[in-house]
Amino acid sequence: MSEATPTVVLVHGAFADGSSWSGVIERLQTKGITVIAPANPLRGISFDSTYIASVIEQIEGPVLAVGHSYGGAVISNAGNTKNVVGLVYVAAFAPDEGETLGAVEGSSKDSVLSSALVPRQYPSANGGTATELYIDPAKARDAFAGDLSDQQAGLIAATQRPVADAAFGEPNGQPAWKHLPSWAVVATGDKAAGTDVVRSMAERAGAKITEIEGSHLIMVSQPDAVTNVILEAVAATTAVPVGA
Repeated sequence: MSEATPTVVLVHGAFADGSSWSGVIERLQTKGITVIAPANPLRGISFDSTYIASVIEQIEGPVLAVGHSYGGAVISNAGNTKNVVGLVYVAAFAPDEGETLGAVEGSSKDSVLSSALVPRQYPSANGGTATELYIDPAKARDAFAGDLSDQQAGLIAATQRPVADAAFGEPNGQPAWKHLPSWAVVATGDKAAGTDVVRSMAERAGAKITEIEGSHLIMVSQPDAVTNVILEAVAATTAVPVGA
């Protein structure tokens, strides 16, 4: 437990950006919580985790790291930064050391994400090309945003940020959930990460689990419920409870 209220760092997942946290950010700020939603590069576990860790290291005081989907893997690695006091997983992966997200995702009976992905090429640093993945816009609603409006789902499909294919094949490092308190939001209708995988990982991590009826983008469709879990984690990692 820290002596100061932690800064909440919200790490988005694949195919998204910081705006996916907009509803949660607004609610946390009304509670006086300092919030940062950095851009997750989406280029691979080691690169993204190192980048987010560098953001966290430059924050003065304690940090509560919150990750959505692929962002959960990133905070599992970056959460080893010394000023991180807790972790919150929102429809998120919480991998163990050596696990790859591709293998984990392949074990899910609830996920349909693999059938919705479209590979495209982008130039790599060595002058060659590498593969990144998009969600087929026609399948975005079913695989990603089942409880959002048609307008919201269409906007998400049009503005999505691709993730490097390498992110799903790179082994994860030593997870921070082995030494930090953690919380998890499990969306019961998650067809992207897969409700079964998200729940089993949260249980393995010893997280305090809150199940919410909704899709993979639960922080968009139900920001109040997700914010409440984050506020619970903030209070638990602060010597003086929020609002006291």
